[in-house]
Amino acid sequence: MFVLDTNVISELRQGKPQPSIQVRNWAANQPSSKLYLSAITILELEIGIRALERRTPPQGSALRAWLAGVRLAFAGRVLAFTETTAPVCAALHVPDRRSDRGAMIAASALEHGFAVVTRNVADYADTGVTLVNPWLG
Repeated sequence: MFVLDTNVISELRQGKPQPSIQVRNWAANQPSSKLYLSAITILELEIGIRALERRTPPQGSALRAWLAGVRLAFAGRVLAFTETTAPVCAALHVPDRRSDRGAMIAASALEHGFAVVTRNVADYADTGVTLVNPWLG
């Protein structure tokens, strides 16, 4: 099972300029039932779309529709950040602090025994989570 980082789900958006063929091929070769998102990825996408809706409403509307489709496609496969995820996440901050959102995604993956699929492997270094970088082909 795989948790797609925000950069991966964004790369898979139809209409994205110059998408990575490696990422699209990797995703196409995975059963959709094995692909999950973290609620933190929904948070990150929502923040970005809200900002874009303020600056460029037509683009924001297009991405809002895309996100609605993503949420529908991943219904039942979005990992929540819960009271049992929180201690796992806290442990990732000691002894060295790291990005809160990255730690939350890593903790969700660790809690469920899933790998994280990302281009930002450095964000997850030393968390113990298995990493997949589909940009490497």
